[in-house]
Amino acid sequence: MAEYDSDTNNYTQSLGCWHGFVAQQKMISIKKNFGSTNKKYLYLSGWMIAAMRSEFGPLPDQSMHEKTAVPALIEEIYTFLRQADSRELSKLFRQLDKARKENDKVEEANTLHKINTFETHVVPIIADIDAGFGNEEATYLLAKKMIEAGACCIQMENQVSDAKQCGHQAGKVTVPHEDFLAKINAVRYAFLELGVEDGVIVARTDSLGAGLTQKIPVSKTPGDLASKYNNFLETTPLASLEDLKEGDMFIKQDGKLCKPVRLSNGLYKFKEGSNFDRVVLDCVTSLQNGADLLWIETPIPHLENIASLVNAIRNEVPSAKLVYNNSPSFNWTLSFRQQVYDEMKSKGKDVSAYDRESLMEEEYDGTPLSKLADDKIRAFQFESSQKAGIFHHLITLPTYHTAALSTDTLTKGYFGSEGMLAYVRDVQRREIRVGLDCVKHQDMAGTYIGDDHKEYFSGDAALKAGGKDNTMNQFEIKNKKAKLMANGAISHTNGSHIAPCN
Repeated sequence: MAEYDSDTNNYTQSLGCWHGFVAQQKMISIKKNFGSTNKKYLYLSGWMIAAMRSEFGPLPDQSMHEKTAVPALIEEIYTFLRQADSRELSKLFRQLDKARKENDKVEEANTLHKINTFETHVVPIIADIDAGFGNEEATYLLAKKMIEAGACCIQMENQVSDAKQCGHQAGKVTVPHEDFLAKINAVRYAFLELGVEDGVIVARTDSLGAGLTQKIPVSKTPGDLASKYNNFLETTPLASLEDLKEGDMFIKQDGKLCKPVRLSNGLYKFKEGSNFDRVVLDCVTSLQNGADLLWIETPIPHLENIASLVNAIRNEVPSAKLVYNNSPSFNWTLSFRQQVYDEMKSKGKDVSAYDRESLMEEEYDGTPLSKLADDKIRAFQFESSQKAGIFHHLITLPTYHTAALSTDTLTKGYFGSEGMLAYVRDVQRREIRVGLDCVKHQDMAGTYIGDDHKEYFSGDAALKAGGKDNTMNQFEIKNKKAKLMANGAISHTNGSHIAPCN
């Protein structure tokens, strides 16, 4: 974070994952394509645990899944990441043995350099604890399990735990600040008890889209935190106590009696238009009471709107930094096309060729407006880190969608007229062309690691899965580009060469 404070180009990124294999492949891809895992992390999404990892089957994002599924997934992810390390290092040590056997001093030196400068696939995980799964003690117990499993950063939201909703859906109910701060204290206590003094807490506010609260906090002195919270309540004035009905309640604000607007379900309404100010108070209060980073759920990815919130927060806490959810719940194409449309119109440009409400239609895909929108999407993370204080960008559930899309593509072709060509052309051949190690799935699953162990344990008597009859040999790299990529001498992303070790 200090690097970002000195240079906002140093923002960080992560992608959400729902299985250890998915996390492993992300980090393998990052190392293959970019050479380093620096500033690239993993996000564990509560939404995807609910939808894909619960024994109850698919569930909505309402904290109905087993809380133990969260630390279990963290542990699973780190198991897969360590296996990626083991596999890559085993390959390097086999290369070292071969170089020494052939007395190839240059290759031996190069391989030793790779071993000595090896960068692990194990990276920090930002883990979603939802609203804490219960009271502050329950939050502490779960946070402790998550930290023990390996989480170094825990994200928590200010919703009512047993009424929690996805941040991009209606019906959200927030809690008073005192309740949320108690849970921040619980998470910090868990970090410190386990000796993690630099554990990171991300405090998320859903107040921008929430209009309800479950309870009215007790104000002890005028202008205290509870008083500020209660000032956001929608109320009706009371002329006298005779205006109260059976079961009604009232509070005193600014020397006057008033009745908070209470719904039939017992929840209380906030004033219309108070969302912005509630977000600012939420964020300032969290940062002043133990949180390290902020998360603001927004309805659309609008740079200027995000910046206005962050600037207001920085009036109170100048060092405030944001984690931003580049959510698949946003229709990015439509949102940015409409933003470009509005900008063009405000500048007096001709927009008669476009229907603002229909800009998602395919007919607009190749238009100048759509190209401008794509440019804005491409630049969004960089520009928002420069202008809106976003330190960390994440996508919560990208692989939920990539799994669905790739499966649909394969299914359509395979069960249609293309048959096996759909798999060969769109999956296997592409794996080979981009140098994806997973094309040799037996190797990725640990065959060669197992063979190495067997040889160490049993010597010449080892019964190994590798050898000339193993069909993985059909995938040994033949083309020059793929071989350079596999050896780390060329980046698939930009084709640039990396100088070999001398």
